[in-house]
Amino acid sequence: MVEVIRSGALDGVRHGFCGRRGGVSTGVVSGLNVGLGAIGPDGDTAEAVAENRQRAVAALYGGAVPDGAVLATVYQVHSPVCVVARAAWGEAERPEADAMVCDVPGVVLGILTADCAPVLLADREANGGRGVVGAAHAGWKGALAGVTDQTIAAMERLGARRERIVAAIGPCIGQASYEVDDGFYARFVAQGLDMGRFFAQGRAGHWQFALEAYVAHRLESAGIGRVERLGLDTYVEPDRFFSYRRSTHLGEAAYGREIAMIAL
Repeated sequence: MVEVIRSGALDGVRHGFCGRRGGVSTGVVSGLNVGLGAIGPDGDTAEAVAENRQRAVAALYGGAVPDGAVLATVYQVHSPVCVVARAAWGEAERPEADAMVCDVPGVVLGILTADCAPVLLADREANGGRGVVGAAHAGWKGALAGVTDQTIAAMERLGARRERIVAAIGPCIGQASYEVDDGFYARFVAQGLDMGRFFAQGRAGHWQFALEAYVAHRLESAGIGRVERLGLDTYVEPDRFFSYRRSTHLGEAAYGREIAMIAL
């Protein structure tokens, strides 16, 4: 069965964070792999990815995909770019972006991750109660460049107000699992002395980075109404989540991606 993790902050909004449970993929990406980038002789098949995506959306709706519901995804490039999605793009037409916003029902915004932080956002009261939703892929590059800020601004252009926006940060790599070097550390602290609070001293020349806490800081600094951290570390639960870093450490030929979804 597909596991769908919910957020209390987004209660009443159709949303969910899926891991790897409940899919049809086999091998090193066994389970609910939804990543097209894993397709290949040592990874997955296009048919399995399509089936997994269908299962994920069906689970979001409680068992069956209603007529008219479509899954919108983008070609993620670790950027701060946010686009408006009012329909699904074909695979070849997907824009290069790392966040989406929507103000119409039936469009499921889907963000793929495998250690990066998935962020789902909603203003339930916007546009006379119709609402506005957003989804962002916040790896360290996108988070530092302002992908969540751009998502909030795009939601406002669709009628949201940031003080009403609530957000949830889904499963991502935890601080204890995320070792970075001095160069990485320097890149962040150059943004301000307080950035050091997102790092813990590790072995010589290395640090442990708190990605989830940093993303929450960016959201809170933007003035949104509520931020929930689910506190789930993708690296340490191999039976539940995919992890790019874990797969790299194990020398696996491919790695799977999980999906976070939100829709009006």
